[in-house]
Amino acid sequence: MRGTLLANRRGVQRFRQLAITAAKSSKIKLLLFCCIAFTLLVVATRASDYMGWTNHSDSLDQFPLPGKGYAIVMNTWRRYDLLKQSISHYSSCAGLKSIHIVWSEPNPPSDSLSKFLNHVIELKTKGLKKIELSFDINEKDSLNNRFKEIPGLKTDAVFSIDDDVIFPCSSVEFAFKVWQSAPDAMVGFVPRAHWVDKSQGKTDYYKYGGWWSVWWTGTYSMVLSKAAFFHKKYLRLYSNEMPASIKEFVTKNRNCEDIAMSFLVANATVAPPIWVKGKIFEIGSTGISTMGGHSEKRTRCVNRFVAEFGRMPLVPTTVKAVDSRNAWFW
Repeated sequence: MRGTLLANRRGVQRFRQLAITAAKSSKIKLLLFCCIAFTLLVVATRASDYMGWTNHSDSLDQFPLPGKGYAIVMNTWRRYDLLKQSISHYSSCAGLKSIHIVWSEPNPPSDSLSKFLNHVIELKTKGLKKIELSFDINEKDSLNNRFKEIPGLKTDAVFSIDDDVIFPCSSVEFAFKVWQSAPDAMVGFVPRAHWVDKSQGKTDYYKYGGWWSVWWTGTYSMVLSKAAFFHKKYLRLYSNEMPASIKEFVTKNRNCEDIAMSFLVANATVAPPIWVKGKIFEIGSTGISTMGGHSEKRTRCVNRFVAEFGRMPLVPTTVKAVDSRNAWFW
């Protein structure tokens, strides 16, 4: 009898051990299944990021046309292949109303270039809307030309962009919506900073900080006009009220027109710009920023403009606008 009870107890204990082992195995399998399912979900939702800047989210059907839309003002200089790529890409953006190419070359644009760009726009829009294309031709070559007032501009929003950088249309549309919430601010993708250089033994000498300064401190005070939204009124202010000495300095040094615009907007608003997170695709290989001594030149610009304005108008901030629909964690 005792042997039978002992055998039964051993049988129950063995069954419990088997049950516990099976339960643990099931939990591990369930955990592995959840991990695999989450990985597949992330890959599926992020797949477009690996396909470059031409993806399905850029199509005309993805975004409702927001407000009155915006105008692109694109700066270019003898890089026709890059210009064609940029115009072809941005023509698909839903909120785009017009494209104004800042042309400062000695010779006017050729008929073949104009016809090609108009044809590309027609193909990209699929006949669903009309995008105006114009060349804003300037007799003199100056970086100030990118901020000349545009007569008859129908949109309040201006998206200032260089011909050698590409942002997905989804990012552009998001930045436009951010700008709509603060239309007096500059809203852009490329942040830069300034700080007091105490090594000079002064309290009013400033240094220009590039991307790594922003990355290290998390603070910025400018967004560069190579990729930024601002109100068209600032084109009028830059053209008519920016000190002539600053514009002459920009023309002579072929640099810092973007810093000058940041000073102008900050001086008018007494507020910081807004940095929008976005993926940038560099399609060019050369530019002013690749030349030697670039940071030193920009530092000289900052201090020259402070002297002209009579104060430092730039306002530092740590705020960044992020589209939570495309963020893994927020």
